[in-house]
Amino acid sequence: MSTVAQVPPPAGSFLDRVGQGDGVYTDCFEAAIAGDVSFADYITAFYTTPLFRCERLILRFFAGAPSTDAEARRVGTGEADRFALWHMVERGENQLLMRAGRTSSWFMLVPGSTAQGIGTKLMFGSVVMPVIDRKTGQARLGLGFESLLWPHIFYSRQLLSAARRRLLRA
Repeated sequence: MSTVAQVPPPAGSFLDRVGQGDGVYTDCFEAAIAGDVSFADYITAFYTTPLFRCERLILRFFAGAPSTDAEARRVGTGEADRFALWHMVERGENQLLMRAGRTSSWFMLVPGSTAQGIGTKLMFGSVVMPVIDRKTGQARLGLGFESLLWPHIFYSRQLLSAARRRLLRA
């Protein structure tokens, strides 16, 4: 069984609020981990996994958006509100919503939420805002994103799984 499950966004979460509307794409994934995890450690683990470092390298060379592990840690602790292309939209005690263009990334940590009542639930989700088709007036994601939907879902699951593994090793 996979350690990452696709689930509905939690009601009232930042992801739930921003992911509403015609043509908006939203996904949400969760993974459980035994023990207590701080929100700062979760964000840092996510942005510093080898998998996400590959994305950071691509963003550095193709989008001119460098980032460091130290910057990831500062975003996790709330000392910074920018990371590579993303800027913070909203932050709570255990939630963070980051945006880059039409795409948002959401993180949430739920302490004491495993089936046994101990441990931590790690959550990660994405929102893609649609554009209005000039010919039809319909809200659409666009062919580019629609064609990348399945790879995006696979990649999102892998990112959360990698963050979980990193936290388990810590």
